[in-house]
Amino acid sequence: MKAYKTNEIKNIAILGNDGAGKTTLTESLLFEAGLISRRGKISAKNTASDYFPVEQEYGYSVFSTVFHAESNGKKLNFIDCPGSDDFAGAAITALNVTDTALILMGYSGVEVGTQNHFRYTEKLGKPVVFLLNQADDERFDYESLVERTKATFGPKVMPIQFPVAVGPDFNAIIDVLTMKKYSWGPDGGKPKVEDIPADLMDRATEMHMALVEAAAEHDEALMEKFFESEELTEDEIREGVRKGMAVRGIFPLVVASAGKDMGMNRLMEFLGNVVPMVTEMPKVKNAAGNEVTFDPNGNVSLFFFKTAMEPHIGEVQYFKVMSGTVTEGMDLSNANRGSKERMGQLFACAAAQRIKVDSLQAGDIGCAVKLKDVKTGDTLNDKGSDQTFNYIKYPDPKYIRAIKPVSESDNEKMMAAIYRMAQEDPTWVVEQNKELRQTLIKGQGEFHLRTLKWRLENNDKIMIELNPQRIPYRETITKAARADYRHKKQSGGAGQFGEVHMIVEPYTEGMPDPTVYRFGNQEYRITPRSTDVTELEWGGKLVFINSVVGGAIDTRFMPAILKGVMERMERGPLTESYARDVRVIVYDGKMHPVDSNEISFMLAARNAFSQAFREAGPKILEPIYDLEVLVPGDMMGDVMSDLQGRRGLIMGMSSEGGMQKLNAKVPLAELANYSTALSSITGSRASFTMKFASYELVPQNVQDELIAANQKEED
Repeated sequence: MKAYKTNEIKNIAILGNDGAGKTTLTESLLFEAGLISRRGKISAKNTASDYFPVEQEYGYSVFSTVFHAESNGKKLNFIDCPGSDDFAGAAITALNVTDTALILMGYSGVEVGTQNHFRYTEKLGKPVVFLLNQADDERFDYESLVERTKATFGPKVMPIQFPVAVGPDFNAIIDVLTMKKYSWGPDGGKPKVEDIPADLMDRATEMHMALVEAAAEHDEALMEKFFESEELTEDEIREGVRKGMAVRGIFPLVVASAGKDMGMNRLMEFLGNVVPMVTEMPKVKNAAGNEVTFDPNGNVSLFFFKTAMEPHIGEVQYFKVMSGTVTEGMDLSNANRGSKERMGQLFACAAAQRIKVDSLQAGDIGCAVKLKDVKTGDTLNDKGSDQTFNYIKYPDPKYIRAIKPVSESDNEKMMAAIYRMAQEDPTWVVEQNKELRQTLIKGQGEFHLRTLKWRLENNDKIMIELNPQRIPYRETITKAARADYRHKKQSGGAGQFGEVHMIVEPYTEGMPDPTVYRFGNQEYRITPRSTDVTELEWGGKLVFINSVVGGAIDTRFMPAILKGVMERMERGPLTESYARDVRVIVYDGKMHPVDSNEISFMLAARNAFSQAFREAGPKILEPIYDLEVLVPGDMMGDVMSDLQGRRGLIMGMSSEGGMQKLNAKVPLAELANYSTALSSITGSRASFTMKFASYELVPQNVQDELIAANQKEED
């Protein structure tokens, strides 16, 4: 295979909603590039991209597929991404290491997945090409699709092609950049190129002039020429469109039928000739915030963005050459782990296949096998370079379940398998939660977790259970209360004795030191001798004041008393949830010259605190999340009604790209199955994100239910 130079490389992410035809497009592009001899079909489970067992089981793409094609002396690196929002991590990864997004839309046009992918391109400033696929489907309506695309994404959407006919009769397009007609036989493939028929010339000329004007807007020299002659050459149009795309000033729109292999050859020509090259895009920044130039003569830096576990091969590591030229046998150091790596064989990516190459220049994408200690997100450098790259930001998890193996003996094996999967998909987050006493697996949706379960049970032969996570409630108090407790135990030899008198009250930042308290008819005067402030790792504070006078409790027992209080703070008196924002004042007590010890005072403090806490107007706090839902306008009422049934508080609504954006605050306890419910309500046409906001008081009826449930469990 030819060694491509940096200025001959283009990197393109293939995005789009489920059902838009990305897998079929990949088959056709691989076929056109000569990398496969026949096009596979999803129904036959023989496609080059969806070749993992879990993908064939569900009929959906689960992993991204990296492949390349050669066109007009250019190397086009593609990353085909899953369409489901549950696998958004693959799309975000791809956009961070590519330079252009090819967004597919099928006959159903703009959907929520389309908009989510476009929003990712906005955040990252990536050029976009829209491809209207499935032009051979009887439900395909070109005029309506173009109108809806422009209404959603704005006037920058610029049609480059229009079909002569659509539906089963689709077999030709008019290209207003080249001003030619491209037509295909029943088997697709290479087109026949002809002049535009007279009856279509007026429409083609009108669209051509709109394209020329848009191209001229992004280059001063072209604008001057346009004002003089109102015409540009084909190459000048390409140049103007390329510059417009680089600044997101033009979003070209093309038409094809990947299923019939019609338009693929012309699509590759367009991508090879028009979309920006690696060297024409804004520079990326390394972890230190310094811009990095794709210089083939610089020090070698490789960023590893994807890991795949290939059957019979093991780990395949995919990387982008951020700087320099990597060659076979090169020794590099891992900037993240401090280990050394020798790059054995280098490969150009071709879906399930790999093509051996001797070298890869800056800006190119390749893969390697049998590396010793390289993980997703690592950087390998040669001598003289210490760069790292950690610029990919993944979305917060939206779907959480507690996971455990059916057989406890499989726990270690299960955890190893999950950590391995997290290398393939960094949006998996696994957490051993001490507070909830559960192992939590966090992902992007129910389908996301279902694929993990399928893989564990079918690939790794580990049977697992997925259960709802416990909710991390918090306990606090609303008023001051007093309690005392004597711990006394005598068993033959030395006994145990400790008595603690304490006051508890709510703590707020900046509150004055305590002086006088009144409980019933008795007044308690406080003279603080020492104050310990503990910043609780779960949020809030514990303020512990020693106000004991006259030697009623020796100072050496105070740490034990604080420990007893902390033990009960870690397992609150109401529901065994963490307690927070409490001030504890130890003002009196008793000790025995022989029987008093640390354990006695720790137990006395723990029980005194528990009694006082229950008398201090205890309240349970629950985690509240900010929810942002993107939903079609005609379904807004149903979504709002569902949220209100989940104790949600609607904070506002706005319009975004033809969809409605709904903002709400919702208790985490009501969101356990929200991913599934939203999909059911909207027919999978809505998406959401969620982020922790605050802790708020639960309603009294909910608190009573939680306390009763905890008491039942204790009993």
